[in-house]
Amino acid sequence: MEKVIVNLGKNSYSINIGFNVFKNSDIFYPLQSGDQAMLVTNKTLLKIYGDKISSQFIKKGIKIDQVILSDGEEYKTLHEMEKIISVLLEKNHNRDTTLLALGGGVVGDLTGFTASIYQRGVRYIQIPTTLLSQVDAAIGGKTAVNHILGKNMIGVFWQPSSVIIDINFLNTLPKRQLISGLAEVIKYAIICDNNFFIWLEENIDLILSLNCTAIKYCIHKCCELKSQLVSLDERDMNDRSWLNLGHTYGHAIEAYVGYGNWLHGEAISVGIVMAARTAELLGKFKKINTDRIIALLKKAGLPIQGPKNMLPDAYFLHMMRDKKVLSGVIKLVIPTKIGQVEIYNVTDKKIITSVIHSCS
Repeated sequence: MEKVIVNLGKNSYSINIGFNVFKNSDIFYPLQSGDQAMLVTNKTLLKIYGDKISSQFIKKGIKIDQVILSDGEEYKTLHEMEKIISVLLEKNHNRDTTLLALGGGVVGDLTGFTASIYQRGVRYIQIPTTLLSQVDAAIGGKTAVNHILGKNMIGVFWQPSSVIIDINFLNTLPKRQLISGLAEVIKYAIICDNNFFIWLEENIDLILSLNCTAIKYCIHKCCELKSQLVSLDERDMNDRSWLNLGHTYGHAIEAYVGYGNWLHGEAISVGIVMAARTAELLGKFKKINTDRIIALLKKAGLPIQGPKNMLPDAYFLHMMRDKKVLSGVIKLVIPTKIGQVEIYNVTDKKIITSVIHSCS
């Protein structure tokens, strides 16, 4: 098992990466005999992994309860979060309890947000089961739920006690979900690592086939890159905001089509293409690099065009509600070369309109 440290002073924690990691009886540190824990997951994952995880707690004398959530982005709501709180109260969980988020980004966000507000804050551990959550969503302490008018509009920063990544989870992941996660992987390379981008161009097929060496290297690399950015900028004020590459366009797509109809990574893939096209029009990015990005996304099986019926006005409606809009100005993360990005304040909306037409 390998470890990556998210260095945040007293809030520092480890990301544990490996195969069959639950064989390690100390994996759930700092939990010990007599403690309380609540497993938060969905019905599908409970059936596959619930007994395996619960047995580890029973062996260590830890009381564990469980709450089952609905599965899908459309359920990342305050209403679903209230289910967790109700079970915590019904089962008499106190401020020393620990929540365990077993699932993808939806379960992780709901669990983390609940942990941040239950009795003014309790511990939680991320156990991500999708590629997207293993390389991105489970790391960094961003927790939120969606509002009908905007994605991730209600939330807080609340760091986990640890992140436990068992790569074997990916063996039962639907192919579409695996492909969706690759959008975030490719995003990291575009943001800050040209060599990693080249490696992805050469090894994307191995990742798709879940080659053990390739997928472990890929996940470890992404965890390193994200932990570095989070350690520098926990609250998303400067460097960490680079991770929003493709997200301003992508979140608009998700909100427009309805949460869950497009997977997050699918929308981000199109958003990355749109960000690259924006940079091209501004004279900040070479077309040959946009073409390389598009070729890699296509090779991964990701979409490169937005919904055909989504007009510029619909994009602007949702983009103006984006958390990165300040004083009415849209802030876009755009690439300047592969391995480097910058934040651009959009003053001419004709550029965005042109980009949307070229990618629809």
